[in-house]
Amino acid sequence: MALLGDPVRRELYRFVVGLGRPVGRAEAAEAAGVARGLAAFHLDKLVDAGLLTAEFRRLGERTGPGSGRPAKVYRRAPAEHLVSLPPRDYRTVALILAEVVDLLGGDELAEEAARRAGRKLAAADPDASPREILARQGYEPYEEDGVLRLRNCPFHVLAEEHPLLVCSMNLSLCQGLLGGGAIAELDPRPGECCVVVAKKDRL
Repeated sequence: MALLGDPVRRELYRFVVGLGRPVGRAEAAEAAGVARGLAAFHLDKLVDAGLLTAEFRRLGERTGPGSGRPAKVYRRAPAEHLVSLPPRDYRTVALILAEVVDLLGGDELAEEAARRAGRKLAAADPDASPREILARQGYEPYEEDGVLRLRNCPFHVLAEEHPLLVCSMNLSLCQGLLGGGAIAELDPRPGECCVVVAKKDRL
């Protein structure tokens, strides 16, 4: 985490993560306003720390002889990094509670509780747009084809263990947060949150 204290490194990380696709050194360097060599140095440091992954691929459309060497590209690493001082273990408690809800068949109650939590989040900052609130909650929203997709699932670990329960709670949370101005629906996409948000007149 200390690596992200460097402003150039932090900007490069944000740029790569924000695009949600493999990013080459030249593109990252231009976005951060630094030389390509300096960008490569910082990007490789982020790979060494486990924050990014790197691979080689062709960036242009040409293939075969004469198409040039594959370029080194970067994307966010799938691993999670949690920092807690002193150490706390909320993940284990959350997994236990999710299992209890499953065993008791409390899905509907859990969804309603999540919807109320979403309404509280929206009420706490009435001047913020839904996109701003989603961003603060860690969803990393981005626009595509007129809808908001969510690049990150803040409940990824729980969703892997209890997908039906957690994804339905996640949907309810987003519905409560959005109120009546937009529609949240399940539209799973690999590597992203299962919820997609659209204005009412688009669905």
